[in-house]
Amino acid sequence: MAFQQLGELLDETLALPVKGKTYTVPPPSAATGLRVQAIMQAAAVAADGGAVDEAVLRDAAERDMYRDVLGTAHAEMVADDVPWPTLKHCAVTAMVWIVQNKEAAERYWNSGGDPSRLAPNRAARRSSSAAAKSTPSRGSTSGTKRPQGSRTGGKKPARQK
Repeated sequence: MAFQQLGELLDETLALPVKGKTYTVPPPSAATGLRVQAIMQAAAVAADGGAVDEAVLRDAAERDMYRDVLGTAHAEMVADDVPWPTLKHCAVTAMVWIVQNKEAAERYWNSGGDPSRLAPNRAARRSSSAAAKSTPSRGSTSGTKRPQGSRTGGKKPARQK
């Protein structure tokens, strides 16, 4: 079996529907992908209270990240006078796509960028928790039994002097 052409296996674009129009975000360059990975990692470290690599953040500040992650869709959105919050949501969705995958980007997109809408709702968490608590635990399958009422397996505890 031979390797197939990778372009035939991967869908390398992201289609974002905005107000009746679909903007196609092309795949990022390797350099953009690597930079987005580094920036997202630095952001995760900062969110956890860790030390942030200042060089990574300076690099991000020097470049137009949204333009880079949206590619040709960025100019198209600007020309169509897309509102800033919409452009920002599109760009962050593209960043999630770059760092994770399309499914994660779709979840982010459909949450409207609200992290609380990404997590399962309270009822779903409770029902899965209740199901876990109602499952009885298995007993020992070793085949050995302790005598009733004895924690020492029938042996007398050592005398204390």
